[in-house]
Amino acid sequence: MKLLRYGAPGIEKLGALDAKGNIRDLSLLVPDLTPEWLAPERLQALAAIDLDKMPLIDPGVRLGVPVAGVRQFMAIGLNYREHAREAGLDIPKEPIVFSKAITCLSGPNDDIILPQDSVQTDWEVELGLVIGTLARQVSEDDALQHVAGYCLANDLSERDWQTQRNGQWTKGKSFDSFGPIGPWLVTTDELADPQNLAMELKVNDQVRQHSNTADMIFSVAKIVSYLSQFMTLLPGDVVITGTPAGVGMGMKPQQYLKKGDVVTLRIDGLGVQTQRVV
Repeated sequence: MKLLRYGAPGIEKLGALDAKGNIRDLSLLVPDLTPEWLAPERLQALAAIDLDKMPLIDPGVRLGVPVAGVRQFMAIGLNYREHAREAGLDIPKEPIVFSKAITCLSGPNDDIILPQDSVQTDWEVELGLVIGTLARQVSEDDALQHVAGYCLANDLSERDWQTQRNGQWTKGKSFDSFGPIGPWLVTTDELADPQNLAMELKVNDQVRQHSNTADMIFSVAKIVSYLSQFMTLLPGDVVITGTPAGVGMGMKPQQYLKKGDVVTLRIDGLGVQTQRVV
């Protein structure tokens, strides 16, 4: 299924995308996609709903983060070979881990809000995943069984705060609006191989990033297993898995987002995001 949440911020309702690409309302059956609804048996119950019998929703409705009740928002840095090369850094021997504040989560087409005095706000198209069942010290072979589904993400980054403010990357990654997720959560039965997905990001219709998840250094399974060795992953947790080459920081000369820019990103099977910088 392609599950989504629609409506104004803070009062979103559960919906799903039908086979024709229409938004269908599921809120009379399940008010919201909270973490307990990400368990396999609950997702199977949602999959059994005849979407053609559910009310149609205006296709222009605002879409929110596709899962409610996120408690942890984790991210992986330098996880694409070409991105590490453009940054002039060695290929990591273990995943580079940082967190983003859950307050930076936003809908897939919500505005990007430039931080005050920022001149180094950068884009990063990424494959995201949402945890479906508690994962604690799981093996790589079993890791994907704990994933409920996948989503498109933009890991926006204020590079001055990230690299020059004497601390963790979290500083540059957690501004409000710096975590657009969606438009949908695509359940794992619809996306069998997360390691072969084309991805692209444009700024003002100019392609900046064009790659494939096959270029990942650490696979989705490895990332979930690795994180679970030192922290417990909870249902509803969001993990984003790194960005490919083509970020503004890696360009010569460097280029960053400015007011009025439009960012468009996509990953095969996971939909499209479009954000305006304000």
